[in-house]
Formats: sequence, structure tokens, C-alpha cells
Amino acid sequence: MEPRMKNQEEVKGAVKAKSNAAKGLRELFEVGLKDIYWAEKVLTKTLPKMVKNASSPELVNALKNHLSEAEEHVNRLEKVFETTGIKAEAKKCDAMEGLMRESNGIMEQTQMGNVRDAGIIASEQKVKHYEIATYGTLHAFAKTLGENKAAELLAMTLSEEKKTDAALTGIALSAINSKAAAASIRH
Repeated sequence: MEPRMKNQEEVKGAVKAKSNAAKGLRELFEVGLKDIYWAEKVLTKTLPKMVKNASSPELVNALKNHLSEAEEHVNRLEKVFETTGIKAEAKKCDAMEGLMRESNGIMEQTQMGNVRDAGIIASEQKVKHYEIATYGTLHAFAKTLGENKAAELLAMTLSEEKKTDAALTGIALSAINSKAAAASIRH
């Protein structure tokens, strides 16, 4: 006999759900889509600032590539909305808002050059990891819900996010991190 799931009233310290809370996987999928849609749109507006603040040509190119990818991801998400019959609507993503605030803080706390570049890479990788987790989850939800076209589109984006993350690691390890460390020793 399977143990019965507890309801909210039975768990001390449980968070009370809002009246419009998701009651099924489809609603949770919709919430996630609207969240990442907002996040990708914000990235298309904030990445140009990172490009202006990066000094390494490799990093500048990677950020420009990420910008064009983010624009494509917005378009792809619109196709996901269309194929699933969910209204394309962006809902504020608290996680991405926090990551962007942190990124701005890192740029303010570092001098232009290798140290700032290392900070930008760190910030970008946090964004990538958030996106990888989100797209991986949405892909799994889409598969479970039988939304095969949406799952295919989300898998494409997930793959691109992983490649960008690996490229950023390569740039950091090729020279930027060691040059940033050397700058610390000189001061």
C-alpha cells in the first residue's frame, strides 16, 4: 500500500498556495515557459552591456553569440507557446532578475580587464546553469505531457545552452582566469 500524500494543512510550516496556484503539470509547465520567456527577453537587453564591459576578444564574441542565441530562444519559445496552445506571455522571473543584478554588481566591483572578464564569465555561467536547469525541466515536462514538438524545440535550446556554458569554461581556462590571478599577485 502506497503512503498517502499529505495535504497542505497537515504539514507544519508548509507554504500556503495562492488561489491561482498550479494544480497540474500542464499549469506548472505554463508557469515555467512564461518565466523563461521573460528571462530570455531580459537577456537580449542586458547582454549588450556585458559586451561593452568585456575586454577579451574571445569573451566579446561569446557574449555576442549568446545574444543572438537568446534572440533565437525567444523566437523558439514563441513556437513552443504556439504548438502547445499556451498564450505567449512573459512573467517576471525572480531568479533571472537576481542574476542580472549580481552581474551588474560584479561589473561595478571590478576594473575593466581580465578581472572583470573573469567576473562576467562567472555571472554568465550562473545564467547558463539556471537556463540549463530550466530548459531541462521544461523538456521533461513537455515529454511527459505528450507535447513532442515543444519537447523537440526545448531540447534544441537545452543543447545550445550546454555548448555555450562549455565555451565559456574554455575561455576562462584558456587565459582569462590565470591573467586575473596574476593581476591579484601584482597588487
